[in-house]
Amino acid sequence: MATESVSIVSHPAQTTKDDVDLARVLSVYTICSTIWLILATAVGVLLALKFVLPELATTPTLSFGRLRPIHTNATFYAWASPALIGLALYIAAKSSGTRLYSVKLAWVSLALLNFAAIMGTVALDLGFNDGAQEYREWLWWIRVILGAGLVTAAWNMIATVARREGKSIYLSNWYTIGGTLWTIIIVLVTLVPWYQHGLGQVGVQGYYMHNAVGMWFTPLSLGVFYYALPKVMNRPIYSYSLGIFAFWTNLLFYPLLGSHHFLFSPLPWWLQTTAIVASVAMLVPVWGGSANYLMTMRGHPERLHRTPAMFILVGVLGYLLGSTQGTVEAFRSLQEVWHFTNFAVGHSHLTMYGFITFAIWGGVYALLPRATGKEPNNLLLGIHFWLATVGMLVYILALSVGGTMQGLSWLRGEPFIQSVVAMAPYWLWRSIGGSLMFLSHLVFAWNVWTMTYRRTSSTRQAPVPVAAGA
Repeated sequence: MATESVSIVSHPAQTTKDDVDLARVLSVYTICSTIWLILATAVGVLLALKFVLPELATTPTLSFGRLRPIHTNATFYAWASPALIGLALYIAAKSSGTRLYSVKLAWVSLALLNFAAIMGTVALDLGFNDGAQEYREWLWWIRVILGAGLVTAAWNMIATVARREGKSIYLSNWYTIGGTLWTIIIVLVTLVPWYQHGLGQVGVQGYYMHNAVGMWFTPLSLGVFYYALPKVMNRPIYSYSLGIFAFWTNLLFYPLLGSHHFLFSPLPWWLQTTAIVASVAMLVPVWGGSANYLMTMRGHPERLHRTPAMFILVGVLGYLLGSTQGTVEAFRSLQEVWHFTNFAVGHSHLTMYGFITFAIWGGVYALLPRATGKEPNNLLLGIHFWLATVGMLVYILALSVGGTMQGLSWLRGEPFIQSVVAMAPYWLWRSIGGSLMFLSHLVFAWNVWTMTYRRTSSTRQAPVPVAAGA
């Protein structure tokens, strides 16, 4: 326990200018990503309504085929990526007891990420798509800009941690730096065209689409947990060693499991089986890491009431349940039922929303007030939490139940249109859940404004120059 305690709380305070610069970086990253969250999920609500009202918004620019990749790519690369990078840069400086290596480089990274998101969104809405490769529909040169944003962010994180006080690298930085470096490799693999033909393209797509979640968003979110959770619980992480063990086992198993998306496809049977085995092996880092967080929270239920810890708790449970569900889905017997159904959409939202997005919210609510000295309204914090949680549960349960019925209908050989008619009430509940989620994002946007630039008499107007653990 001594390692994390020293690394996270014993460094001296930074200068006021360093605090102000770091607070501004975190604030602007959060604001930009929040704007994209609202845009991406507004598109998502429109897509959900199209299942209930098929005649709604049928112009080419508002067609499902154009809006769906806008929703997914904006969620991935315009909301989650900048938000996590902003948190990772803050954590790198604070946990290392040093200033951020380069504030200018942080602005360059943010500019590249936003420019890529703008160009990608406009291109997709105009009908310019790189093909049916999920999560990489942006044109190749736009993905190069995205990659440049990741490279500059990784350089800033590494250089900041390299200037740390003391020998130890705090656990969060293992995850955030590791995740950023892995993602640069993933992006490079998908940009090289020589082997992306026929089944080679299928294999690369399986590698990319799953690693974009498991080797990018997952490590950064877990890194946020390892820093923010001790803050809000006011106690050290339960086990540093368990965190390192989960880090390396995640790196060992996760890159192998992407092909479980293509069971019963022409991909070699041995490759599919390897992906299933790796999916089962992922229970090791998932359950180990989840136990580490839950044991840290144990014994202090009062700290979960209207605090960032309640967002982190849902994020941890989303990580545990979503990843375990992914392992179950990888078995061939259940893949026969759920593949290509709406169950998979519910699963993706359990992981990307119930885990990743709640992790970001927990990190923002835990760290942004420490940077700016401004607290969100407790009532609005609770409203945000319950709108998002209830909306997510309605959304996921509706698609999970409906998707299972959908798959069983197909296995029985019933007419396809029968499964479509049967899904109608579940799609309605999906749109209701999605609308609640979107409303929570508007509340979150107001809370972000309150924690950053809104001037009120009840909040402090300058960053608090507390110890580097802050």
